[in-house]
Amino acid sequence: MNKAGGRRQEAGGFAHQPHLSESHLNKLGIQTQATSGRSTRQKTLFLLPPLLKITDRAMVTIGKILMPMRLGDWVRKIAILACLLLLVSCQGKNQLPNNEAQVKVARVVSGQSLEVVGMAEQPNLISQVRLVGIDAPDLRQRPWGEKAKEQLENLIGGVEQSVTLEFDLETKDKIGRTLAYVWKNKVLLNEELVKQGNAMFVERSPNHKYDQRLERAQQWARLMGQGIWNPEKPMHLTPAEFRRQNL
Repeated sequence: MNKAGGRRQEAGGFAHQPHLSESHLNKLGIQTQATSGRSTRQKTLFLLPPLLKITDRAMVTIGKILMPMRLGDWVRKIAILACLLLLVSCQGKNQLPNNEAQVKVARVVSGQSLEVVGMAEQPNLISQVRLVGIDAPDLRQRPWGEKAKEQLENLIGGVEQSVTLEFDLETKDKIGRTLAYVWKNKVLLNEELVKQGNAMFVERSPNHKYDQRLERAQQWARLMGQGIWNPEKPMHLTPAEFRRQNL
């Protein structure tokens, strides 16, 4: 290998790069000056990315694009743009959709209702939440009512735990409770209560988003004889019937 070739390998590792004339470098906004008898043009050449060193025509095109700014300005602008894109993407990940809210559980009231804090309209006050699409046994319906409450407590993991509320078309019931599907660690708690036979699927218009999932969960619970569907100890009255008879 000759000395010139050796210098090219040491400087940038690209042994077969095309020669760039002084005019090409000027079009790219790169100035050259002599230093210690050697032009810095050669050193600058090997700092250019390989994709910018293809043909003379490509050099002219790239030069026209970069002509209004020097190479340093171009790099700074790209760095600033990358930081802005990263900031926007991080913000997007932390934001919940408009039909969701993250809250903390203050208390499990029953197998179908919670008390939470952190709702947007009253973030420091306790809000009542009713799990939509299900009907859990009344606490007076022993032992099924207590079992439903216990399962919901276990699914949440205790008080002060965060859960995500997902809303459907109608967000309030007749007594002002928030109607929601409750999620914890990507698990739909409404569905789990039905699947384990601790609640019934009850279709209520206009909230139908997860009707099919809840109905399939109930079919599974009945097939497996879970909870209230246990043939050896079935629940004879639905929660709604029990409440009507025990007002």
